Amino acid sequence: MAYSLKEINDAVRSDPKGFAEECDAAFAKKVEAAARKIADHRKESHIILLSGPSGSGKTTTALKIEEQLEKMGIQTHTISMDNYFNTIDPETAPRNREGNIDYESPFCLDIELLNRHFSMLDRGETIHVPKYEFARQMRSDILSQPLKLGPDELAIFEGIHALNDVIVGKNPKAFKLYIAARSNVVDEDGAVVFQHPWLRLSRRIVRDYKFRGSDANFTLKMWPNVRRGEKLYISPYKENADIMFDSSLPDEMSVLKPYVVPLLEALPKGKYSIADDILRGYDRIEPMDDLCIAANSLVREFIGGSTYSY
Repeated sequence: MAYSLKEINDAVRSDPKGFAEECDAAFAKKVEAAARKIADHRKESHIILLSGPSGSGKTTTALKIEEQLEKMGIQTHTISMDNYFNTIDPETAPRNREGNIDYESPFCLDIELLNRHFSMLDRGETIHVPKYEFARQMRSDILSQPLKLGPDELAIFEGIHALNDVIVGKNPKAFKLYIAARSNVVDEDGAVVFQHPWLRLSRRIVRDYKFRGSDANFTLKMWPNVRRGEKLYISPYKENADIMFDSSLPDEMSVLKPYVVPLLEALPKGKYSIADDILRGYDRIEPMDDLCIAANSLVREFIGGSTYSY
């Protein structure tokens, strides 16, 4: 799907609050449709495998889907697959091309335990979800939490490797959900004005600044490695998904513009070519005051002032 630059700019100029409400309402309909498909699938499996790249709005989108499921009488339990990391052994840990431990490799996970837990949950048995202690780089079974699913309960396992073949292959009945900002902004000739990866990067730049106090240089330095991990471990497996959920909103480039443009303009010109490209894209997009944005809008995950906490 692509968004029309003209329609965005016209809407922002004429009725920004109404435009924001319209965008949120359309997003809510997508959430409702996804929740309905997930609910119908629980006869097949109580496991949901959720993945998506960085800056995809997974946190808020997953929360909204969970809220919708709860309205339907279905309780959800979200588990980070990070807790299934193996205790790091430098002798056997997977390594990248540079010879460093590749912490993003799926083989850092205890795949065997994950698959066993999926099967046990679908059989109505109790599992003990482990806790990974990142400070100590080891998994703790002492801090594990018991989990047993009833007939109207679902477990959402979220992680970058959730849709990887090594997991999906042994759990074909699990519901598979991929969340990402997937829409470009195009002009009247169909030429791309703003690419969807730029939106994800903009989200990260603003969120890193708002919630961590980090400048754009901090985020942009990490971005190539983030993209490398996505291309290796996330994008190749998105076709495994039962639903590819587009988490972009037509209004958010306009909302993010007043935040991200000053941060990008503070960088030395030419230091990051992608920053210069993004600035050229924003040049053609009308800015929008975030006072028009509802407290429960997805955009709030990145700019703050949300009813959710992250």
